[in-house]
Amino acid sequence: MPSREQLIEVIKFQTDIAHLGLDLGGVMSLVVDRLPRLIGADGAALELVETDEMVYQAASGIAREQVGLRIKRASSLSGLCVATGQVQACADSESDPRVDQAACRRIGLRSMLVAPLRHGGDTVGVLKVMSATPDHFKQNVFELLTLLSDMVGATMYFATRYGRDELFFLATHDSLTGVPNRALFMDRLRAALRNSARDQGPVAVLMVDLDGLKQVNDFHGHHAGDAVIKEFARRLQATVRESDTVARVGGDEFAVVLTPVEAANGVEVLVRRLRTAIAASFELDGQSCPLQASIGIAQFPDDAQDIAPLLKLADERMYAEKRAKSA
Repeated sequence: MPSREQLIEVIKFQTDIAHLGLDLGGVMSLVVDRLPRLIGADGAALELVETDEMVYQAASGIAREQVGLRIKRASSLSGLCVATGQVQACADSESDPRVDQAACRRIGLRSMLVAPLRHGGDTVGVLKVMSATPDHFKQNVFELLTLLSDMVGATMYFATRYGRDELFFLATHDSLTGVPNRALFMDRLRAALRNSARDQGPVAVLMVDLDGLKQVNDFHGHHAGDAVIKEFARRLQATVRESDTVARVGGDEFAVVLTPVEAANGVEVLVRRLRTAIAASFELDGQSCPLQASIGIAQFPDDAQDIAPLLKLADERMYAEKRAKSA
């Protein structure tokens, strides 16, 4: 059985989840961030079912960079957990034929526990804890993970009260703006890079940071800050093409996947359009409130060959522009 200290932590866990209310994305992030410390793991992930695949919607620790990763249900321990509705354990991924060995090696995990997340009578996803060492998890952790997965599953139910499709939408979109969240952004970016490698067409990533949000919150209140974020997202969404993806990846930070990239100066043309759309006058509490943004651009394959360095470069260029404005 879980220890007294662990049960106290579970109660605190439940209280913090309750405070998040209907913010399903926030709930999932909180769960995977707190779970490794509570259970003694090197990482955690929350995966949802989408047709014949499992999609990493939130992840932490050694799996942090895998948000948006897709694995086949038929050849993974997560898929087996969904099919059986039972907790599944893997003592060593190198010798367990039930696991997706390539995905395990990519993450760097050797042992894991996978618990089902139930929603409306169906298993719609899994909660996974993982370790970089074999045979890491002992029996007392099983009960604790089951308790937590039941709690998270119930929270997902009460947060949505919808069917599986609506649940997946709420889990992949920002609750304030309605645009894709970080998990869906990473999913779309991975797909764009796969298509680019096949079709030899470049892909561009923009990191877009809203300037001055703190001042808006300080002088007008957080309700005004929310209104600015919503309008900012609307302008980004209205300016890009249907084939592009706008996502909110942080409090005042957005990201855009541009695919396909047309002509040599196609990205620069779109960025100019974005700056013009963002800078249009916005009325806030009866006053004109200018919106501004710092934008960083990185292109695949010219600037970087993989997701992590591509995002890092775009982020660095965005912050360089922000620093230049304040210099």
